[in-house]
Amino acid sequence: MNARTPGFTGLSLDRADNLRMAADRIAELAAAEQARLMRLAGMEPLLSEDGRLSWDSIRELEEETELLFLGISGESPLFAPLSQNDSEANPARMMFTLLETMPAEDAALWGIARSLIIWHNRNGFCGNCGATTVPFRAGWGRRCTGCGAEHFPRVDPVVIMLAEHDDRVLLGRQPVFPPRRFSALAGFVEPGESIEEAVARELKEEAGVVTTQVRYISSQPWPFPGQLMIGCIASAESDEVQLEPTELEDSIWVDRSEVAAALAGDEAAPFLPPPPFAIAHSLLAHWADLD
Repeated sequence: MNARTPGFTGLSLDRADNLRMAADRIAELAAAEQARLMRLAGMEPLLSEDGRLSWDSIRELEEETELLFLGISGESPLFAPLSQNDSEANPARMMFTLLETMPAEDAALWGIARSLIIWHNRNGFCGNCGATTVPFRAGWGRRCTGCGAEHFPRVDPVVIMLAEHDDRVLLGRQPVFPPRRFSALAGFVEPGESIEEAVARELKEEAGVVTTQVRYISSQPWPFPGQLMIGCIASAESDEVQLEPTELEDSIWVDRSEVAAALAGDEAAPFLPPPPFAIAHSLLAHWADLD
């Protein structure tokens, strides 16, 4: 994966959507000798000594486990356990450190499992009538036991963007960031809003920057808990910034050489960049024309 490729992408997996309603076929796949179950501690991955995802044989399970069908990789049907876990906090910094070295395909697989598990844990009751819901479609849906309504996993669209002016881009800093870290600005897309409108609104709300000419660059699934990050670059009318203090505590404008230095790990760079698995890192690499 090069610097421009967003994390949690690039997965070569047959999701086999056509099999999800065939409960008998899913049961056959789970019983196959090649079937594998992702090893998780709650929602976090248990890694092997070489930093890869680790897998159990489903045949060797000693207790009944609700399974989420992830898809088929080569000859192996892949599943994850549907665990009941009340903790939805973002991973500790140690988890983010592991993600920086985890192979891209492993991170993408784990991201699917994590987002699905959280969605199931949040949707145990029907939003239509309030009755309990139960999984169906091999874990890709829940059906109400009362009114029969069917509910399906959703992702929340989020725009994440760089404002560009005079060959520099604007980065912001949130109070929860590690020391010296700056990143792209971001915000949820609101109902009745286009991607371009969301980019312009968020930049104006958070930094007081008026922008035009929004350009889509790339996207990224983000399993914390289930967003689709939509990466963009917009042209700013000026470099005057008026921060919204409830959103950002600081901001900087940086040029291409400063971005290149930060992404290369230069301690003399003016900021600490976002981690490689974050789409903000990919946006900066794209803007700086780095491979």
